Amino acid sequence: FLLMNSKSSSDDTQSYLTKAVPEIGDPSELELLQNWVPKLVRETLEPVRHSDNPELEWCPPGHADVYPTLEGSGWLDRLLGDGVKYAFISNSDNLGAVLDPTLLSYFAKGDLPFLMEVTRRTEADKKGGHLATRKEDGRLLLREVAQCPDADLATFQDVERHQFFNTNNIWVNLEKLKTVMSSSGGVLELPVIQNAKTVDPRDSSSAAIFQLEQAMGSAIECFDGAAAVNVPRSRFAPVKGTSDLFILRSDAYQVGEDGRVQLVDSRHGQPPVVNFSSEYKLVDSLENLGQPSLLEADLLEISGPVVFAEGVVIRGEVRILNDSSEVKIIAPGVYSDQTLSL
Repeated sequence: FLLMNSKSSSDDTQSYLTKAVPEIGDPSELELLQNWVPKLVRETLEPVRHSDNPELEWCPPGHADVYPTLEGSGWLDRLLGDGVKYAFISNSDNLGAVLDPTLLSYFAKGDLPFLMEVTRRTEADKKGGHLATRKEDGRLLLREVAQCPDADLATFQDVERHQFFNTNNIWVNLEKLKTVMSSSGGVLELPVIQNAKTVDPRDSSSAAIFQLEQAMGSAIECFDGAAAVNVPRSRFAPVKGTSDLFILRSDAYQVGEDGRVQLVDSRHGQPPVVNFSSEYKLVDSLENLGQPSLLEADLLEISGPVVFAEGVVIRGEVRILNDSSEVKIIAPGVYSDQTLSL
């Protein structure tokens, strides 16, 4: 068991593990520390400067950093030396990602170098990276929205055309990972994603920058014989943004007997879709928002400052619009297939 942390999450993670599970011993022995790279000024592509807080000049280079971090830290050789052949890697924010012996058996018996868990796309996943085949050699590859030209965005988001997306649950044969990395100078040759942001993520008026990142799943194109497996939606319950957290806190999800967070049976594997306006970008904004029932919701869109009273039920597709800066209260009751202008 290993955790890859960035510099910004390392102390909090180690502190929590020390208090919650002291039996594991020194949590630093279970940690991979992610590299940092400079943020780049969009206009010049030079490293940005932020004198008020120099730490904001740096960022982690995406979760694909797990591969060079494993190699550079010595952990890859250490695991191989201990006889560990297979690794299951997932995002810590995917509450559905657990070690599945059936998938491990499938991976091992097939002698696969790399296996990506995918699941059917829904409207909630249309911005997520999808699986594709590279024309020149037939290898599988991962295509992220940041790599998609604006003119092709509608096609990218067509969930019938591109039916499977990456859950970021990855199985890797460590022996074959070592071979591939050794043949390319200790790294994997992965596409670089250019993400446009501001140097201070909490200040939209701060300097415009690029963060250069690589996606862990894109390594699928580096291995001959790599494969993908279609898994149930229950293996994908991520918390990427405040809308995901809002849904997971609702009655559309439950905690199973095995401790996994999963959609309730009546949802038939389809989570509700929630879209927030910019007021709800940060977690703090959810604390006073309230929590309506989403058990029978298909879509909830919220634009402008609102607060849900207790006893609000959302059914079907509901849009709530508040064009003013004044916080409006959503009264108790059932709101079904309607637009509510406040």
